Amino acid sequence: QLQLVESGGGLVQPGGSLRLSCAASGFSLDDFSIGWFRQAPGKEREGVSCISASSGSTNYADSEKGRFTISIDNAKNTVYLQMNSLKPEDTAVYYCAVDLDCTCSGYVCPSRGMDYWGKGTLVTVFS
Repeated sequence: QLQLVESGGGLVQPGGSLRLSCAASGFSLDDFSIGWFRQAPGKEREGVSCISASSGSTNYADSEKGRFTISIDNAKNTVYLQMNSLKPEDTAVYYCAVDLDCTCSGYVCPSRGMDYWGKGTLVTVFS
């Protein structure tokens, strides 16, 4: 059964860090681009970052550049999102998703094109 499971969310103070994980099972990430998305209460889902498992290409939304780092461990079939210097506006449910067609080259993969989604993990940044 194809599955994506996010973990690593939690409560953190402004300026703190969290590392999210997206573990894939039932399939290999090797042929996909993997994206991280987030949705805050009352807001639309937005793209945060993506990585191509085949090329290693990465991209970030402008507000995340320099603060977030996406990476992949092919052996563990897992993608990570290291989030530093967290701000209250980063509070959201974070989702990972995969897409066969997106190259993650020059842009963050759009959410509408993603093929499979995890159920999300909640990140709350509070002071």
